[in-house]
Amino acid sequence: MDGQRLTADRIFINSGGRAVIPEFPGIDGVPVLTNVGMRELDVLPGHLVIIGGSYIGLEFAQMYRRFGSEVTVVEKGPRLIAREDEDISDAIRVILENEGIQLRLNADDIRFSQAAEASASADASVASEPPETAQSASNTSQAQGKIAVHTHAGRPPLLATHILVATGRRPNTDDLGLDAAGIATDAHGYIQVDDSLATNVPGVWALGDCNGRGAFTHTAYNDFEIVAANLLDGQTRRVSDRIPVYALYIDPPLGRVGMTEAAVRRGGKPALVGIRPMTRVGRAVEKGETQGFMKVIVDAESRQLLGAAILGTGGDEAVHGLIDTMSAGAPYTTLRDTVHIHPTVSELIPTVLGDLKPLV
Repeated sequence: MDGQRLTADRIFINSGGRAVIPEFPGIDGVPVLTNVGMRELDVLPGHLVIIGGSYIGLEFAQMYRRFGSEVTVVEKGPRLIAREDEDISDAIRVILENEGIQLRLNADDIRFSQAAEASASADASVASEPPETAQSASNTSQAQGKIAVHTHAGRPPLLATHILVATGRRPNTDDLGLDAAGIATDAHGYIQVDDSLATNVPGVWALGDCNGRGAFTHTAYNDFEIVAANLLDGQTRRVSDRIPVYALYIDPPLGRVGMTEAAVRRGGKPALVGIRPMTRVGRAVEKGETQGFMKVIVDAESRQLLGAAILGTGGDEAVHGLIDTMSAGAPYTTLRDTVHIHPTVSELIPTVLGDLKPLV
Protein backbone atom coordinates (compact mmCIF):
# COMPACT_ATOMS: atom_id res chain seq x y z
CA MET A 1 0.00 0.00 0.00
CA ASP A 2 2.38 2.69 -1.27
CA GLY A 3 5.04 1.75 1.23
CA GLN A 4 2.74 1.90 4.25
CA ARG A 5 3.24 -0.57 7.04
CA LEU A 6 0.10 -1.77 8.79
CA THR A 7 0.09 -3.59 12.10
CA ALA A 8 -2.63 -5.48 13.92
CA ASP A 9 -3.06 -7.87 16.81
CA ARG A 10 -4.82 -10.28 14.50
CA ILE A 11 -4.39 -10.73 10.76
CA PHE A 12 -6.66 -12.83 8.56
CA ILE A 13 -5.55 -13.85 5.09
CA ASN A 14 -8.36 -14.67 2.67
CA SER A 15 -6.80 -14.00 -0.73
CA GLY A 16 -8.71 -16.59 -2.76
CA GLY A 17 -7.47 -18.48 -5.79
CA ARG A 18 -7.33 -18.32 -9.57
CA ALA A 19 -7.39 -20.60 -12.57
CA VAL A 20 -4.26 -22.48 -13.59
CA ILE A 21 -3.15 -22.23 -17.23
CA PRO A 22 -0.94 -25.25 -17.98
CA GLU A 23 2.03 -24.81 -20.30
CA PHE A 24 0.61 -26.74 -23.22
CA PRO A 25 2.62 -26.30 -26.44
CA GLY A 26 1.36 -23.30 -28.38
CA ILE A 27 -1.00 -22.04 -25.69
CA ASP A 28 0.84 -18.73 -25.40
CA GLY A 29 0.06 -17.96 -29.03
CA VAL A 30 -3.72 -18.32 -28.87
CA PRO A 31 -6.47 -16.58 -26.86
CA VAL A 32 -7.88 -18.67 -24.02
CA LEU A 33 -10.55 -18.10 -21.42
CA THR A 34 -10.88 -19.10 -17.77
CA ASN A 35 -14.02 -19.27 -15.67
CA VAL A 36 -13.77 -15.49 -15.17
CA GLY A 37 -13.57 -14.68 -18.87
CA MET A 38 -16.44 -17.03 -19.66
CA ARG A 39 -18.75 -14.97 -17.50
CA GLU A 40 -17.77 -11.83 -19.39
CA LEU A 41 -18.43 -13.18 -22.90
CA ASP A 42 -20.92 -11.13 -24.90
CA VAL A 43 -21.00 -13.48 -27.91
CA LEU A 44 -22.11 -17.07 -28.38
CA PRO A 45 -19.15 -19.28 -29.26
CA GLY A 46 -19.55 -21.18 -32.50
CA HIS A 47 -17.43 -24.03 -31.18
CA LEU A 48 -16.35 -23.96 -27.56
CA VAL A 49 -13.51 -26.35 -26.75
CA ILE A 50 -13.05 -26.97 -23.03
CA ILE A 51 -9.75 -28.30 -21.73
CA GLY A 52 -10.51 -30.22 -18.55
CA GLY A 53 -13.33 -32.66 -17.84
CA SER A 54 -14.02 -31.79 -14.22
CA TYR A 55 -16.56 -29.66 -12.35
CA ILE A 56 -16.11 -26.16 -13.79
CA GLY A 57 -15.52 -27.46 -17.29
CA LEU A 58 -18.63 -29.65 -17.32
CA GLU A 59 -20.87 -26.93 -15.91
CA PHE A 60 -19.84 -24.53 -18.65
CA ALA A 61 -20.06 -27.31 -21.25
CA GLN A 62 -23.71 -28.02 -20.63
CA MET A 63 -24.55 -24.35 -20.20
CA TYR A 64 -23.12 -23.29 -23.55
CA ARG A 65 -24.43 -26.35 -25.35
CA ARG A 66 -27.91 -25.34 -24.23
CA PHE A 67 -27.21 -21.80 -25.37
CA GLY A 68 -26.60 -23.25 -28.83
CA SER A 69 -22.82 -23.62 -29.11
CA GLU A 70 -21.06 -26.66 -30.43
CA VAL A 71 -19.11 -27.95 -27.42
CA THR A 72 -16.22 -30.39 -27.10
CA VAL A 73 -14.62 -31.39 -23.79
CA VAL A 74 -10.99 -32.51 -23.90
CA GLU A 75 -9.75 -34.56 -20.95
CA LYS A 76 -6.30 -36.11 -20.45
CA GLY A 77 -7.68 -38.88 -18.27
CA PRO A 78 -9.75 -41.90 -19.30
CA ARG A 79 -12.98 -40.52 -17.81
CA LEU A 80 -14.68 -37.37 -16.59
CA ILE A 81 -14.46 -36.08 -12.99
CA ALA A 82 -11.91 -38.66 -11.91
CA ARG A 83 -12.41 -38.02 -8.18
CA GLU A 84 -15.94 -39.46 -8.40
CA ASP A 85 -16.83 -43.13 -8.58
CA GLU A 86 -16.81 -44.69 -12.04
CA ASP A 87 -20.58 -45.24 -12.08
CA ILE A 88 -21.15 -41.54 -11.37
CA SER A 89 -18.60 -40.57 -14.02
CA ASP A 90 -20.18 -42.87 -16.59
CA ALA A 91 -23.69 -41.61 -15.89
CA ILE A 92 -22.60 -37.99 -16.28
CA ARG A 93 -20.86 -38.84 -19.54
CA VAL A 94 -24.10 -40.28 -20.91
CA ILE A 95 -26.09 -37.24 -19.77
CA LEU A 96 -23.73 -34.85 -21.55
CA GLU A 97 -23.36 -36.94 -24.70
CA ASN A 98 -27.15 -37.17 -24.99
CA GLU A 99 -27.20 -33.37 -25.19
CA GLY A 100 -24.73 -33.38 -28.08
CA ILE A 101 -21.58 -32.54 -26.15
CA GLN A 102 -18.56 -34.17 -27.77
CA LEU A 103 -15.88 -35.76 -25.60
CA ARG A 104 -12.24 -36.46 -26.34
CA LEU A 105 -10.88 -38.55 -23.50
CA ASN A 106 -7.36 -39.92 -23.04
CA ALA A 107 -6.03 -36.82 -24.80
CA ASP A 108 -2.31 -37.51 -25.02
CA ASP A 109 -1.15 -34.68 -27.29
CA ILE A 110 -2.82 -31.43 -26.20
CA ARG A 111 -1.36 -28.47 -28.08
CA PHE A 112 -2.56 -25.38 -29.91
CA SER A 113 -1.94 -23.54 -33.15
CA GLN A 114 -3.68 -21.16 -35.52
CA ALA A 115 -6.19 -23.28 -37.40
CA ALA A 116 -5.29 -21.99 -40.86
CA GLU A 117 -1.68 -23.08 -40.31
CA ALA A 118 -2.75 -26.50 -39.09
CA SER A 119 -5.09 -26.99 -42.05
CA ALA A 120 -2.46 -25.91 -44.57
CA SER A 121 0.02 -28.35 -43.06
CA ALA A 122 -2.55 -31.14 -43.14
CA ASP A 123 -3.47 -30.36 -46.76
CA ALA A 124 0.05 -31.25 -47.81
CA SER A 125 -0.40 -34.84 -46.65
CA VAL A 126 -4.10 -35.24 -47.34
CA ALA A 127 -3.67 -37.96 -49.96
CA SER A 128 -2.22 -40.39 -47.45
CA GLU A 129 -4.81 -39.80 -44.75
CA PRO A 130 -8.07 -41.69 -44.11
CA PRO A 131 -11.30 -40.00 -45.35
CA GLU A 132 -12.13 -38.35 -42.01
CA THR A 133 -8.71 -36.74 -41.80
CA ALA A 134 -8.69 -35.76 -45.46
CA GLN A 135 -12.04 -34.01 -45.21
CA SER A 136 -10.99 -32.13 -42.08
CA ALA A 137 -7.66 -31.13 -43.55
CA SER A 138 -9.16 -29.79 -46.77
CA ASN A 139 -11.40 -27.27 -45.05
CA THR A 140 -8.74 -24.58 -44.94
CA SER A 141 -11.23 -21.82 -45.65
CA GLN A 142 -13.34 -22.86 -42.68
CA ALA A 143 -10.28 -22.64 -40.43
CA GLN A 144 -9.75 -18.93 -40.94
CA GLY A 145 -9.93 -17.11 -37.61
CA LYS A 146 -10.20 -20.32 -35.61
CA ILE A 147 -7.85 -22.13 -33.27
CA ALA A 148 -6.62 -25.65 -33.84
CA VAL A 149 -6.77 -27.75 -30.70
CA HIS A 150 -4.74 -30.91 -31.11
CA THR A 151 -5.77 -33.70 -28.73
CA HIS A 152 -4.39 -37.02 -29.95
CA ALA A 153 -1.41 -37.88 -32.10
CA GLY A 154 -2.59 -38.70 -35.61
CA ARG A 155 -6.13 -37.41 -35.08
CA PRO A 156 -7.47 -34.26 -36.81
CA PRO A 157 -7.43 -31.18 -34.57
CA LEU A 158 -10.59 -29.50 -33.34
CA LEU A 159 -11.34 -26.11 -34.88
CA ALA A 160 -12.41 -23.87 -32.01
CA THR A 161 -13.78 -20.35 -31.96
CA HIS A 162 -13.23 -20.15 -28.20
CA ILE A 163 -11.17 -22.13 -25.69
CA LEU A 164 -11.94 -22.51 -22.00
CA VAL A 165 -9.11 -23.83 -19.84
CA ALA A 166 -10.58 -25.52 -16.75
CA THR A 167 -7.74 -27.67 -15.47
CA GLY A 168 -7.55 -26.58 -11.85
CA ARG A 169 -6.90 -23.64 -9.57
CA ARG A 170 -4.06 -22.24 -7.50
CA PRO A 171 -4.01 -20.02 -4.39
CA ASN A 172 -3.35 -16.29 -4.64
CA THR A 173 -0.35 -16.39 -2.33
CA ASP A 174 2.68 -16.04 -4.58
CA ASP A 175 2.79 -12.23 -4.40
CA LEU A 176 1.98 -11.72 -0.72
CA GLY A 177 5.53 -11.88 0.58
CA LEU A 178 4.65 -14.65 2.98
CA ASP A 179 8.27 -15.77 3.21
CA ALA A 180 9.22 -12.37 4.61
CA ALA A 181 6.71 -12.91 7.41
CA GLY A 182 7.81 -16.49 7.96
CA ILE A 183 4.38 -17.88 7.10
CA ALA A 184 4.69 -21.47 5.93
CA THR A 185 3.21 -22.71 2.66
CA ASP A 186 3.19 -26.12 1.02
CA ALA A 187 4.64 -27.09 -2.36
CA HIS A 188 1.52 -25.81 -4.13
CA GLY A 189 1.51 -22.42 -2.42
CA TYR A 190 -1.29 -23.13 0.03
CA ILE A 191 -0.85 -21.54 3.44
CA GLN A 192 -0.39 -24.22 6.06
CA VAL A 193 -2.87 -24.02 8.93
CA ASP A 194 -3.75 -26.07 11.97
CA ASP A 195 -7.16 -27.37 12.96
CA SER A 196 -8.25 -23.89 14.05
CA LEU A 197 -7.00 -22.32 10.77
CA ALA A 198 -4.09 -20.60 12.51
CA THR A 199 -0.81 -20.35 10.62
CA ASN A 200 2.59 -21.05 12.12
CA VAL A 201 2.94 -17.32 12.90
CA PRO A 202 1.05 -16.28 16.06
CA GLY A 203 -1.81 -13.91 15.38
CA VAL A 204 -2.22 -14.86 11.72
CA TRP A 205 -5.01 -17.03 10.31
CA ALA A 206 -5.69 -18.15 6.73
CA LEU A 207 -9.21 -18.72 5.43
CA GLY A 208 -10.83 -19.76 2.16
CA ASP A 209 -9.22 -21.00 -1.02
CA CYS A 210 -5.70 -19.98 0.00
CA ASN A 211 -5.41 -22.57 2.80
CA GLY A 212 -6.09 -25.74 0.80
CA ARG A 213 -8.84 -26.87 3.19
CA GLY A 214 -11.66 -26.41 0.69
CA ALA A 215 -12.32 -24.67 -2.60
CA PHE A 216 -15.98 -23.74 -2.21
CA THR A 217 -17.95 -20.73 -1.05
CA HIS A 218 -19.54 -22.83 1.68
CA THR A 219 -16.18 -24.05 3.04
CA ALA A 220 -14.76 -20.53 2.97
CA TYR A 221 -17.72 -19.24 4.95
CA ASN A 222 -17.40 -22.12 7.37
CA ASP A 223 -13.74 -21.15 7.85
CA PHE A 224 -14.99 -17.75 9.01
CA GLU A 225 -17.52 -19.38 11.34
CA ILE A 226 -14.81 -21.57 12.91
CA VAL A 227 -12.40 -18.69 13.48
CA ALA A 228 -15.10 -16.35 14.78
CA ALA A 229 -16.52 -18.95 17.17
CA ASN A 230 -13.09 -19.78 18.56
CA LEU A 231 -11.88 -16.21 18.95
CA LEU A 232 -15.09 -14.46 19.98
CA ASP A 233 -17.25 -17.11 21.62
CA GLY A 234 -14.70 -19.25 23.41
CA GLN A 235 -15.54 -22.35 21.41
CA THR A 236 -13.13 -25.00 20.12
CA ARG A 237 -14.43 -25.68 16.63
CA ARG A 238 -12.12 -27.61 14.29
CA VAL A 239 -11.76 -27.95 10.54
CA SER A 240 -11.31 -31.71 10.91
CA ASP A 241 -14.89 -31.97 12.18
CA ARG A 242 -16.16 -30.74 8.82
CA ILE A 243 -17.72 -33.38 6.57
CA PRO A 244 -16.80 -32.99 2.88
CA VAL A 245 -19.86 -31.79 0.97
CA TYR A 246 -20.23 -30.28 -2.49
CA ALA A 247 -22.29 -30.33 -5.65
CA LEU A 248 -21.74 -30.47 -9.40
CA TYR A 249 -24.18 -28.07 -11.03
CA ILE A 250 -25.02 -29.71 -14.29
CA ASP A 251 -28.63 -30.65 -14.96
CA PRO A 252 -29.47 -32.89 -13.19
CA PRO A 253 -27.12 -31.91 -10.36
CA LEU A 254 -24.88 -34.16 -8.31
CA GLY A 255 -25.01 -33.81 -4.54
CA ARG A 256 -22.07 -35.41 -2.71
CA VAL A 257 -21.22 -36.00 0.93
CA GLY A 258 -18.49 -37.94 2.68
CA MET A 259 -16.52 -40.81 1.18
CA THR A 260 -16.79 -42.23 -2.31
CA GLU A 261 -17.28 -45.95 -2.84
CA ALA A 262 -13.71 -46.16 -4.12
CA ALA A 263 -12.39 -44.56 -0.93
CA VAL A 264 -14.40 -46.98 1.22
CA ARG A 265 -13.01 -49.92 -0.73
CA ARG A 266 -9.45 -48.64 -0.28
CA GLY A 267 -10.06 -48.41 3.47
CA GLY A 268 -10.99 -52.08 3.59
CA LYS A 269 -13.75 -51.74 6.19
CA PRO A 270 -16.94 -53.82 5.85
CA ALA A 271 -19.62 -51.68 4.28
CA LEU A 272 -23.17 -51.77 2.98
CA VAL A 273 -24.43 -49.99 -0.12
CA GLY A 274 -27.84 -48.99 -1.38
CA ILE A 275 -28.57 -47.83 -4.92
CA ARG A 276 -31.78 -46.66 -6.55
CA PRO A 277 -32.21 -45.32 -10.09
CA MET A 278 -34.12 -42.07 -10.47
CA THR A 279 -36.54 -43.94 -12.72
CA ARG A 280 -37.91 -45.39 -9.47
CA VAL A 281 -38.25 -42.04 -7.70
CA GLY A 282 -41.83 -40.79 -7.99
CA ARG A 283 -40.95 -37.08 -7.96
CA ALA A 284 -38.44 -37.57 -10.77
CA VAL A 285 -40.98 -39.52 -12.83
CA GLU A 286 -43.63 -36.83 -12.31
CA LYS A 287 -41.20 -34.17 -13.52
CA GLY A 288 -40.04 -36.27 -16.46
CA GLU A 289 -36.46 -36.00 -15.18
CA THR A 290 -35.35 -39.55 -14.52
CA GLN A 291 -31.66 -39.42 -15.38
CA GLY A 292 -29.22 -40.50 -12.68
CA PHE A 293 -29.38 -42.49 -9.47
CA MET A 294 -28.77 -42.24 -5.73
CA LYS A 295 -26.19 -44.25 -3.81
CA VAL A 296 -25.60 -44.44 -0.05
CA ILE A 297 -22.75 -46.26 1.72
CA VAL A 298 -22.89 -47.35 5.38
CA ASP A 299 -20.32 -48.77 7.80
CA ALA A 300 -21.52 -52.33 8.40
CA GLU A 301 -20.19 -52.41 11.96
CA SER A 302 -20.88 -48.96 13.41
CA ARG A 303 -23.98 -48.32 11.27
CA GLN A 304 -22.69 -44.83 10.57
CA LEU A 305 -23.24 -43.23 7.18
CA LEU A 306 -19.93 -43.07 5.30
CA GLY A 307 -20.91 -41.24 2.14
CA ALA A 308 -23.54 -40.68 -0.50
CA ALA A 309 -24.08 -39.41 -4.02
CA ILE A 310 -27.38 -38.25 -5.46
CA LEU A 311 -27.18 -37.62 -9.19
CA GLY A 312 -30.62 -36.53 -10.21
CA THR A 313 -33.26 -33.85 -10.01
CA GLY A 314 -33.07 -32.13 -6.63
CA GLY A 315 -29.97 -34.10 -5.67
CA ASP A 316 -28.18 -31.01 -4.36
CA GLU A 317 -31.04 -30.44 -1.91
CA ALA A 318 -31.97 -34.03 -1.04
CA VAL A 319 -28.42 -34.85 0.04
CA HIS A 320 -28.71 -32.52 3.04
CA GLY A 321 -30.73 -35.03 5.04
CA LEU A 322 -27.73 -37.34 4.81
CA ILE A 323 -25.35 -34.51 5.65
CA ASP A 324 -27.32 -33.63 8.79
CA THR A 325 -27.51 -37.25 9.94
CA MET A 326 -23.76 -37.67 9.51
CA SER A 327 -23.06 -34.40 11.31
CA ALA A 328 -25.21 -35.50 14.24
CA GLY A 329 -23.34 -38.79 14.46
CA ALA A 330 -26.61 -40.69 14.31
CA PRO A 331 -26.79 -44.24 12.89
CA TYR A 332 -28.26 -44.67 9.44
CA THR A 333 -31.34 -46.28 11.01
CA THR A 334 -32.37 -42.87 12.35
CA LEU A 335 -32.82 -41.62 8.80
CA ARG A 336 -34.17 -44.94 7.56
CA ASP A 337 -36.99 -44.85 10.10
CA THR A 338 -37.87 -41.17 9.62
CA VAL A 339 -41.06 -40.22 7.76
CA HIS A 340 -40.48 -37.92 4.77
CA ILE A 341 -42.93 -35.87 2.75
CA HIS A 342 -44.46 -37.37 -0.39
CA PRO A 343 -43.82 -36.72 -3.24
CA THR A 344 -40.18 -35.67 -2.88
CA VAL A 345 -36.78 -36.98 -3.87
CA SER A 346 -35.78 -37.14 -0.20
CA GLU A 347 -38.53 -39.61 0.66
CA LEU A 348 -36.71 -42.34 -1.27
CA ILE A 349 -33.56 -42.11 0.86
CA PRO A 350 -35.12 -44.15 3.71
CA THR A 351 -36.17 -46.68 1.07
CA VAL A 352 -32.59 -46.95 -0.15
CA LEU A 353 -31.38 -47.38 3.43
CA GLY A 354 -33.93 -50.13 3.97
CA ASP A 355 -32.49 -52.19 1.13
CA LEU A 356 -28.75 -52.20 1.79
CA LYS A 357 -26.50 -54.91 0.41
CA PRO A 358 -22.90 -55.84 1.32
CA LEU A 359 -20.31 -53.89 -0.66
CA VAL A 360 -18.32 -56.62 -2.39
